[in-house]
Amino acid sequence: MRPAQPSACVRRTPAAWTCGSACCPCWRTGDGGTAWRSGRASAADPPPRRRSRATSPPCCLRRRPVPPESVTPFVPGARVHFVGVGGAGMCGLAEAMARAGYTVTGSDLLLGPSVDALRALGVRLYQGHAAEHVGDATLVVRTAATDARNPEVAEAEARGVPVLKRAEALGRWVARGRVVAVAGTHGKTSTTTMITGVLAEAGLDPTAFVGGAVRAWGGNYRAGADRLFVVEADEYDRSFLHLDPDVAVVTNVEADHLDIYGDEEGVHAAFGAFLGRVRGDGTVVACADDPGARAVVQGRADAVTYGRSEGATLHVADVERTADGTRFTVRERGAAPEPLQIRVPGLHNVLNATAAAAAARALGVPWDAVRRGLAGYTGVGRRFERVGSAAGVDVLDDYAHHPTEVRATLDALRQAFPERRLVVVFQPHLFSRTRDFHDAFGAALAGADVVWVTDVYPAREQPLPGVTGALVADSTREHATGPVHYHAELATLPEAVARTLVPGDVCVTLGAGSIETVGSRLVRLLKEES
Repeated sequence: MRPAQPSACVRRTPAAWTCGSACCPCWRTGDGGTAWRSGRASAADPPPRRRSRATSPPCCLRRRPVPPESVTPFVPGARVHFVGVGGAGMCGLAEAMARAGYTVTGSDLLLGPSVDALRALGVRLYQGHAAEHVGDATLVVRTAATDARNPEVAEAEARGVPVLKRAEALGRWVARGRVVAVAGTHGKTSTTTMITGVLAEAGLDPTAFVGGAVRAWGGNYRAGADRLFVVEADEYDRSFLHLDPDVAVVTNVEADHLDIYGDEEGVHAAFGAFLGRVRGDGTVVACADDPGARAVVQGRADAVTYGRSEGATLHVADVERTADGTRFTVRERGAAPEPLQIRVPGLHNVLNATAAAAAARALGVPWDAVRRGLAGYTGVGRRFERVGSAAGVDVLDDYAHHPTEVRATLDALRQAFPERRLVVVFQPHLFSRTRDFHDAFGAALAGADVVWVTDVYPAREQPLPGVTGALVADSTREHATGPVHYHAELATLPEAVARTLVPGDVCVTLGAGSIETVGSRLVRLLKEES
């Protein structure tokens, strides 16, 4: 149980701050945010960052008691080996541990740009998996997709070296501080990034872990000095059940990962369990416009809601497209509307931004900092990302890999390019998801003028009989009014698509797999032909 907070900080509103600083010092630490093992800093910790204010932590900064199991793997001199270090969540956690002074090593089948920051820190990396890579590690961290059949995991278990899933390791790593956790079927990465930017504008220095490459950070990890963590809370494999947040955000709840949950009821139960882990004096933030989010927070007295729905705690209105994004207003608990602007299109991004505002307000951040933080949001890699332009064609790339995400991205494209022909190139992700949602994918993709579908990106899965990208293409033909092409081979897909593009087209590649390589090849081909 967390130590009691002083009365001045209970309300977490600007009027409650007693220090006069830009933001409540209860979210700060005078020790750089690293003195958490048994309540003391170690020689492995970086030196504290000095502040001009609140250099002596107030009484409400007394360290959160950390369960023994949270401390055991992370002791001074720990040597941590990451299996699957190139993964979006793994490389950020590996960087955090390396920066904290631990000896970190890692391995993966492919070592791409995601591990550049680790290389710069001198982390030893291995391409491929072999038992000897474990070396003298005292802890092994693995991805959820890796099991005991991996030779490195098998070696660690045979030698009695503790093995943690990434989600377990992350949960224990952030347990020493305040945690803002962003969950939801869609919008987690963008919302987590927005919250981090707003908190930074408020004078805080949060540490953040997200699942995508943030342009402003140069990666998916932001190293902060405060004992405040902003974390993307992944529902896959129930990973978010290793977090104990002070503020939990639920952007939406829909059926997904049915290979794990079985049905939508199982998904709802997992989100309910996640919210059950919110600390006693914490806050739950949920989207009032989403039926699933409303369902999982029903009856919670600590729920703050947001959206365009009447009765939302933070009510969104006056949404208007601008030349460089979207502007809108938010009215909090009936107060005067606050004008906000973001530099990205789409109602889904308006809701993500409002979720960020709600989380920040729960921490006592003033509206002017919210406004600046959201205005400064420049996006996340593979989220409505411009790849390039050539021969009068604009090429974009997006991570959308669920029917709802596909529909939201196409709506945003229509907002940004209202008079232009929209060509979508889609790669289904996972055989199980393709089997479960091919009809819904078809209905969503039909919002484009021209659709190309390639074969399924398997990721962690083995093929399923009769499940190919053709299922999605056939479903799309049932709904679409324009051409629908199925081209199974990704290697020759860019050439096939490029031949059909004409000046004025907007072409977007969609999916969570290797489709991200297609956009740059399209631009190169168009330049060669022009």
